[in-house]
Amino acid sequence: MRVRPAIEADAEQAALVLRRSITELCIRDHGNDPALLASWLANKTPEKFREWVRQEDSLCLVAVAGDDTILGVALMSKVGEIRLNYVSPDARFQGVSTALVGALEAAAASLGVPRLSLNSTATAHPFYLARGFQNAGQPQTDRLKENIYPMAKSVALREG
Repeated sequence: MRVRPAIEADAEQAALVLRRSITELCIRDHGNDPALLASWLANKTPEKFREWVRQEDSLCLVAVAGDDTILGVALMSKVGEIRLNYVSPDARFQGVSTALVGALEAAAASLGVPRLSLNSTATAHPFYLARGFQNAGQPQTDRLKENIYPMAKSVALREG
């Protein structure tokens, strides 16, 4: 597996990974409620993915297998807000999300960003805690009417 910058040609496969990850792995968060699921999936489209790739103020990454199958997708603003980190159900527990977070941390360090922040789902909360993120406030209720956990982590900046 390797992590690389996403390109527009990844859009179809990446959108499918996002949609499957949410639908199949985040049941704790959406409870298979059709309205909640539809709201969450509304912007997980190939068109929106292409927009994310083109945004100059963001970094969109994909983790790919040796055959270029997309295993995971991550998106971070260049000021350190992780906006997406999803893994294909077919690659769960294989280090994909860990590799993506590591790549985002390295990118933040090279950009001089001292702190990463994110809003975690209940499903992902233990994952981020295990990777050194800390709670950065009380759980909030988001548009899905589920708890989200504000989290943050300091980044070791590179010298020179």
